Amino acid sequence: MKKILLVGVLFPLFSYAQWNVNLFGGFSNYIGDLQSKTYTTQQSNGSFGAGLQYDLNGHISLLSNLTYGRISAADGYSPKADLRARNLNFESVIDEWNLLAEYNFFDLQEHRLTPYVFAGLAVFHFNPYAYDTTGKKVYLRQLSTEGEGLAQYPGRKPYALTQLSIPFGGGIKFRISDRVVLAYEIGFRKTFTDYLDDVSSTYVDRAILLAARGPEAVEMAYRGNELKGGAGYPPAGTVRGNPKAKDWYYMSGLRVTIALNSSNGMSGMSMHRHHKGVIDCPKKVY
Repeated sequence: MKKILLVGVLFPLFSYAQWNVNLFGGFSNYIGDLQSKTYTTQQSNGSFGAGLQYDLNGHISLLSNLTYGRISAADGYSPKADLRARNLNFESVIDEWNLLAEYNFFDLQEHRLTPYVFAGLAVFHFNPYAYDTTGKKVYLRQLSTEGEGLAQYPGRKPYALTQLSIPFGGGIKFRISDRVVLAYEIGFRKTFTDYLDDVSSTYVDRAILLAARGPEAVEMAYRGNELKGGAGYPPAGTVRGNPKAKDWYYMSGLRVTIALNSSNGMSGMSMHRHHKGVIDCPKKVY
């Protein structure tokens, strides 16, 4: 009897279940010590991705995507004079793999348009870098710009370049045809690091950094002296960043979802609608 009940519960899910391909294109940005705005297109970069989506029913889907993005920011764009005087900048590629659950407020078999939300878990890789005064690309983690890994600063451990984040967001979908859905979405990623931009806490002693990592580390840790009239390297302990606020990154753009054919050659969308006796576009558009 229990088995019959279980089949009765699960059958509607698997009879509807449909595989889809997702394609994403848009822009990426971050929130941190060099970019404090919650959401902005200033200093944004391109991002794109692809993945698979499994529709359990008309409202709930499971997704897995591989996403590429790039984040960057520079103090020179800041409205605050003290940050412009610091003159730091960075760039980083973000490679992400995620697992998401998504909820559509309206069934797209009955409505042409629906808002939706999603959340899940992601693994991402980053590696911040900047260009020195000669134009040479310099990866920042290896320089220990805030004393990470130095014996004189035992509380500052080197940060991992591959970490977890919590993606969540939402958007709005528009069904173009039985097999194609177009969406615009915004997805934020809560991270557990303050080093997406290689900036977190305070300046370390210049002499210690110079002896341990060389002149390039000192040059990239503070760049105010590159400006006309800029000050020299700050005293040890001077605030460089805010360690209480972890960094975030986000991606926003268009997503195209394409339904794959089922084993009998008919998409899950079409099958569902034919079972309901409907073969043309739904009348509801909201």
